[in-house]
Order: sequence, then structure tokens, then C-alpha cells
Amino acid sequence: MARDGDSNMTKAEIVQALYTKVGGFSKKESADIVDLVFDMMKDTLGKGEKIKISGFGNFVLRDKRQRPGRNPQTGDPIQISERRVLTFKASQILKQALNPRTADDGAPAEKAQTAATDPGSGLA
Repeated sequence: MARDGDSNMTKAEIVQALYTKVGGFSKKESADIVDLVFDMMKDTLGKGEKIKISGFGNFVLRDKRQRPGRNPQTGDPIQISERRVLTFKASQILKQALNPRTADDGAPAEKAQTAATDPGSGLA
């Protein structure tokens, strides 16, 4: 399943990946499984519980209090209403998978290249 770097993965693509890679399920069953997982996540977060997925990360629902703010167009002061916000913190395993390290110095490849060519980095 080739993906464009600027595209977003859709639920339909997740269903297709489950159907293709796992096998043993019909497309309808694959869609039902994906829906069930998302519903379970919504219900768990709705109860104020955290979701910890080993090797992936944590989803946490936080309550933010009402606070003063400003209308960005007019500059007038306004009250920002209290709300619940969802945060995600990636695990170290996921971070390492997204930022592969070079074999020689342990630094991410892009940063290692920049450091080697940047006279101000102190690594030249």
C-alpha cells in the first residue's frame, strides 16, 4: 500500500491494512474490529481513564479550567471556556522508530549531517 508523504491515513486504509496483512477476516469483520477498537478508546477516554499502549504511547484526557484570553482579530479580552483536551505522548520505542539513529555516533542522521557541516556546532 504505497502512500504519499503528504497524505493522511484514513480509517478505510486501516481497515484495508488489517484485512490484507492479518487475513482470516472479511472486509466487514475487519471494519467491525477497527470500529470496536476506536469505540473502546472513546469510551475509556470518556470515563477519564488513560490509554497506555506498550511500545506506542499514552493517550490522556485533561480538563482545562476556564481562563482569560484575547480575541486574536480584535484584541478584546474574552473568557476561554473550560474544556477537555486529548494529549498523546509517544513512547521511547515509537520515537526511536520515527527517528532512526546512525550506526557510528547514535545521533539522528539529519542532525549528525547538520552538526558536521555547521561550524558553530562545536563538532567540526
